[in-house]
Amino acid sequence: MTPADSPAAVHHCPALLISAPASGQGKTTATAALARWHTRQGRRVRVFKTGPDFLDPTILAQASGYPVYQLDLWMGGEAHCRALLHAAAAEADLILIEGVMGLHDGIASSASLAATLGLPVLAVIDGSAMAQTFGAIALGLARYRPSLNFYGVLANRVGSPGHAEMLRESLPADMAWLGALPRNEAAALPSRHLGLVQADEIADISQRIDRAADALDAVNPSLPAPVAFSAPAQPAVPRQLEGVTIAIARDAAFAFLYPANLDTLRALGAELRFFSPLTDASLPHADALYLPGGYPELHLETLARNHSLTQAVHTHHKTGKPIVAECGGLLTLLDALTDHDGHRAELIGLIPGEARMAKRLVNLGMHGILLPEGEVRGHSFHHATASIRLKPNASSIAQRHNGTPEPIYQDGRLFASFVHLYFPSNPAAIAALFTPQLS
Repeated sequence: MTPADSPAAVHHCPALLISAPASGQGKTTATAALARWHTRQGRRVRVFKTGPDFLDPTILAQASGYPVYQLDLWMGGEAHCRALLHAAAAEADLILIEGVMGLHDGIASSASLAATLGLPVLAVIDGSAMAQTFGAIALGLARYRPSLNFYGVLANRVGSPGHAEMLRESLPADMAWLGALPRNEAAALPSRHLGLVQADEIADISQRIDRAADALDAVNPSLPAPVAFSAPAQPAVPRQLEGVTIAIARDAAFAFLYPANLDTLRALGAELRFFSPLTDASLPHADALYLPGGYPELHLETLARNHSLTQAVHTHHKTGKPIVAECGGLLTLLDALTDHDGHRAELIGLIPGEARMAKRLVNLGMHGILLPEGEVRGHSFHHATASIRLKPNASSIAQRHNGTPEPIYQDGRLFASFVHLYFPSNPAAIAALFTPQLS
């Protein structure tokens, strides 16, 4: 490690945290448009997402050309967030962070992240049904928490150039105007029950992002002043998984994989081998198996027909090898799953029980799981109701005082729950989950 790359070095890079008054204002579209526009100008843009999210980052990665990591003060911790931003600032010309929900919503809010890390804030406001009130909302966002560095505003779903000008004129003179995105179905991002559709499923995703970015040409969005990013010294991750090979499901049905989770496994020394439960007839040769979340309910027939893979998973389990299954991975290990349309399919059957997709969200929130090596943090976000006959050996701890805990199921070296674990929160505990038994 050179002095320039050491945690003590300070890197300076322009940055913006992009938030909004509420969800549904168009933060992802605006962040993608800005990332693509600045990329066109020859800048290296690194994008982050505030809070737990697997879907928006796929869009933002398409826009910027780089993987998108999560920033969350509770799930990852301040030191982890600073380290990620510090590393990005060393190689980027601009850092963009998409916020979560409204600017001040939640305990670990976007405003808290911005205030803690010294990030200037850009507000995306849906201006489709307002005129001068646009300025009042922007002013309220700017002054509600005086410690925030409120940089400016970008309008979304604007009806015409005249409408955009009316919105711009409503702003205080010292508030930057970064432009307006018009109402444009050709640039809209489709969604489904868990949020936006994954980028790989949108055939013209790059063109949609380009159309959104085109609207910024007339404004030539300015860059904020560079932010100084430093990182606290952190202990090296011990290579407790040296020589361990982990098979990881990754395809359209199992796509909820945090880049930071994979980085943690590699830092622990593991070799990662990816496979597709949709197309591969067996597991790669591996010491452990990781079944992350995703959309198994959209691929029931294909998963149900893959009998050879089902047998391979059973054999893996019978030989005492570790399995870690999260949310969609848990659903796939059940006897059967019924989708939103009432279609039922028999799946792997390693865990006795069935699940059914619900019309409404069943559980949402941040969760901690206590393991012998300490707490692992993560989150739950699913539309499935499950009837599982395997007795849970523990439950997660919901961060919210009225949150709903998630059951934790263990059978031998199988560890399964609806909680999506964030591996950097406790690498030693993660290593223990994936460490094979000594022969």
